[in-house]
Amino acid sequence: MSMFLGTHQNRFDAKGRVSIPASFRTALRNQAQPGDALVILRPSHLHPCIEGWTASAFASLSAPLDEYDPFSEDHEDLAASLYADAYPLDSDKEGRIILPQALKSHAGLTDEISFMGLGRTFQIWDPTAAAERRQQARARAKILTSERRTPQGTPA
Repeated sequence: MSMFLGTHQNRFDAKGRVSIPASFRTALRNQAQPGDALVILRPSHLHPCIEGWTASAFASLSAPLDEYDPFSEDHEDLAASLYADAYPLDSDKEGRIILPQALKSHAGLTDEISFMGLGRTFQIWDPTAAAERRQQARARAKILTSERRTPQGTPA
């Protein structure tokens, strides 16, 4: 399975396009099925960034919806929060995409952006916010890791 790894910085060109990092494009293409969009972008629920999903990974988000009555408010709220602001996009032959303005606004993107790999998905950030997020994540991961160890320092 191809994974999204690393942090890659890029800029918008004069026409508002940005190139998806080559390694990310490879991962997206390796996981795409015929007829799939190259990538599905949506605003993060947790952070001021954009989430990037393969079509198959994004489809897996619908599994919890099956547990709700399709005519209930809970189902409609969950479906709206997942799908209403999702944008399936294909790149041009150079691997460039145009981000929808709503997503750019959500993430506070201007000239430069950072693509941050998260394994199965990736995120698009303002570079300064991305650096802060990585620092916060490392600090939290360090705490989580230390909490999972016994007093002798061996894994629980």
